[in-house]
Formats: sequence, C-alpha cells, structure tokens
Amino acid sequence: MSDHTTPVLLDGLRTPFGKYKGALSGYSARDLNSLVIKALLAKVPELMQSDGVLLGQVLQAAQGQNPARLAACDAGLPLTVPAATFNSVCLAGLSTVADATRRIHLGEGRAYIVGGGDSMSRAPHAALLRNGIVRPGSLEMVDVMMRDGLWCSISNEGMGEISERANRELGISREQQDEIAVRSHQLAAQADQLGLFGTEIIPIQLMKEMFNSDEGVRGESSLNKVSKLLPAFNKFGTITAANASQMSDGASIGAITSLAFAKGIGRAPLAKIISFAEVAGPDTSLHLKPAYAIELALKKAGLKITDIDLFEINEAFAAVVAATCTHLKIPLDVTNVNGGAIAIGHPLGGTGFRLVLTLAKELQRRGARYGVAALCGGGGQGFAVIIERI
Repeated sequence: MSDHTTPVLLDGLRTPFGKYKGALSGYSARDLNSLVIKALLAKVPELMQSDGVLLGQVLQAAQGQNPARLAACDAGLPLTVPAATFNSVCLAGLSTVADATRRIHLGEGRAYIVGGGDSMSRAPHAALLRNGIVRPGSLEMVDVMMRDGLWCSISNEGMGEISERANRELGISREQQDEIAVRSHQLAAQADQLGLFGTEIIPIQLMKEMFNSDEGVRGESSLNKVSKLLPAFNKFGTITAANASQMSDGASIGAITSLAFAKGIGRAPLAKIISFAEVAGPDTSLHLKPAYAIELALKKAGLKITDIDLFEINEAFAAVVAATCTHLKIPLDVTNVNGGAIAIGHPLGGTGFRLVLTLAKELQRRGARYGVAALCGGGGQGFAVIIERI
C-alpha cells in the first residue's frame, strides 16, 4: 500500500462532555460539532481543503437538513466541501472513521473530517400532526431522545431491559458491574488530575467560567456508595444509574488522512488505521457485540488478541465491558485505562471518535503499538477499529 492510500489518524479534539441538562445544555449538537471543527481547523489549517466532512449524529429530529453540513459551514469550511451525516446509533462515530478509511484506500480523497456529537439535553419532544386532525383529548408526545437514541425499535424495549436480560443469561453480577463503574470514575478523575485529557479537550467559555473537564466524573465514587443505589429498570435487576453510561452532551472530531497528506503538510500522525469490522445479530442484545467485532477486525488484520496493548470498550453498561473482557480473555487493567463512558459520558454520536482519540494518545504515552476501540449499538450491532501507533 502506498502512502497515498494508507489511512492515518492525523489529529483530533473534543469538547468536555457535559452532563444531561448540565453545563453544555445551552448548546445544540450543531453548535458543539462546529466548535470542535473550528478548533481543529485552527490547529491544522490545511484541513480547510478537506475532501469531505463525515459526522455521526443520532438525535437528528428537527435539527435541520444534513447536520454535518450545517456544522461544517458554521465552522467556516468552504461550501465546496461536501458533508454527510451518519446514524448507526452509538456506532456512528466509528462508522465515520471506517468510511473515511475506505475512501482513502480507494484513492477517492486525501483528507476527511470525522467524528460526531449529540446534545441529549436538547433532543425535542414530537407528535405527528401531519393529517391535520387533532381530536378532543390529550395529545401524546414522543421523547426523541428515548425513541431515537435509547429504545430498540426491533424488539420494542429499552436498552436497559435488554441488558438486564443479557446480565442474567451471562451471569454478570451487580458486584462486577459496580466495581467497573467505580474504577471508571477513579481512573477518569486521575487522568483529569494528571492532565491527560488536556491535549484532546478544547475549553468552552460559559457565562461565568471556563468549562474544560468532563462534568460527570466523580473521583470520590466508592463501592460503598454505589452499592446502595436501587436498580434502574427492574426492581430485581442489577443495572443502576451508577453502572450505566451517563446521558451527555458533547462532540469529538478529528481527521483521517492519507499518510502522504500528513507528510505533505509536515505533521506526524497519531496512528495508522489497521482494520475495522462491523457485526450484527443474531439478536438485539449489546453485551457481546464489541467482542465479536474485535474478533473480526483482528482476523482481517492478521493479528491475535495478545498483540493488542490497549482496549477502549465503550461503557454503555459496565456489563458490556465485563462480558467483552470475559469472552476475549483480556485483563481489565488494559481496558479503559483512563475511565470510560460511565464517568466521562456518552453523547451517542460523540463517543466513537472519542474512544479512538483517547486510545491513540495513550498508545503514544506508553510507547505501545496496537490498540482497539469498540462499541455496541442499538439494534444489536457492534463496531471495532484497530489502530497502530506510528
């Protein structure tokens, strides 16, 4: 493969992730995405001549045509740069990385802006009035955040109910989940204190202060505290508000370019994109989909699980991490080493690229070679991307 068709992760940035109805609730997904694109363009001005903008956004209702195009224009990219919006639920951010990789492999372009974001705080409520007739009585509104983001329309049930069933089938205990949740908060707090997220987060000026760290991290979290929480979905269940990902607002965006493009502008990429894989089924459960995607991506790359130095597995639920580590026989201590979505947050379309960016930065810090970022997604799908430090 020549430098012109070798895809690399050139760079990336993100907003701090805000809590649901928290610090970033005044910003739309369009605002958040455009803020990060603008910061990325300031850092890498050559991306003004990108071949395309590919952004994931899950909650698109009433947000305007092609939200990726709107954010790109707001950020100052020329109208001659095309854009496309991706929605494969939580997988969307990784899907943009894969799509850009394909395009570079095929020689279609040299540089793509990828990633995505969502504002869960600003997801609207909706009702169908298209027929023009509203009969007497109450009008039911649909919560777009639930319907389009957190509800499986195939099995017609919430992600929590699906995951409680999987927990029982796989024998994942409340204690396992709580331990992963506490670890996530403690590691994220430690990473924040050490300034490890400093090179990926762009500060945002709020009315009275500068917002520059993830809002949901609770370094004081302990097993004693989280063990007292009641189950969130089933009174006999094991999933709580503490061991599931947080609803969040945020965006993470970067550039996938050819190695030749990176060399041409005199910039050292963060990593090379080695392979990716997307899986689905045979059911709508979430827990093992990252593991299946990782196995397929490894097969495509000709690598073994023991070749991988670090794993970023999205903490949609703590049980997803537990199930993935058990299935792949990987130790927890090389997984989500700076915390995960339970602490940092999970703004749906904004998570996939955040995993890749955080992973690439940590590979550099450790001088390690290979890393995998993987997620599960609504409807029973999974995605994994393997990267190699350059």
